[in-house]
Amino acid sequence: MKSVTVDNYRKDKYYPRVVRAVAKILQRSNVVAPVDVLLEMGNLSQKNHDAWRRGQVPYLERVFEGNLSKANRILRIIGFHVHDLDMVPRQTVYHQLGSGKNRILRFSKSGDRKLEESYSRQYVWNKSDEKKLNVIKQLKPEGEVR
Repeated sequence: MKSVTVDNYRKDKYYPRVVRAVAKILQRSNVVAPVDVLLEMGNLSQKNHDAWRRGQVPYLERVFEGNLSKANRILRIIGFHVHDLDMVPRQTVYHQLGSGKNRILRFSKSGDRKLEESYSRQYVWNKSDEKKLNVIKQLKPEGEVR
C-alpha cells in the first residue's frame, strides 16, 4: 500500500492490530496515546520505552521495532481510527523521568514538528462509560474473551 489515507486505512494490514490495541487501552484508561498503542502492538518493548523515558535513548524511533515507514503508517491509522471513535485530540509534552529532570523527550531523529506532534498527541474518551463499553465490545475480535 502506497499511502495511508482516509479512504483506504481500514484496508491496511496494520489496521486490525491498531483496533485491538486501542480496545485494550480503552479497557483500562480513557486516554489513548500512540506510544501506548506501539507498546500494545509489540512494536516497542517496555524495556526500550522505559530507557527512552529516562533519557537513555536520544529519540523513540531509535528503539522502534520495525522500519520507520511502518511507524508512520501506524500513526496515521491511529489518527483515523480514534477520529472515527470521536475521541478528542490533546497535545501533550513528554518529559524525561527522574527527579530534577525537565528535558523534553524527542520521538524522531529529524525532530520534524508534525511528526513529533503525531507521536505526542493523545486522544481522550469524552463519552459515557456505557458508550465506551459498547465500543470496546464492537472493537474486540470474535472469540477474544473479556
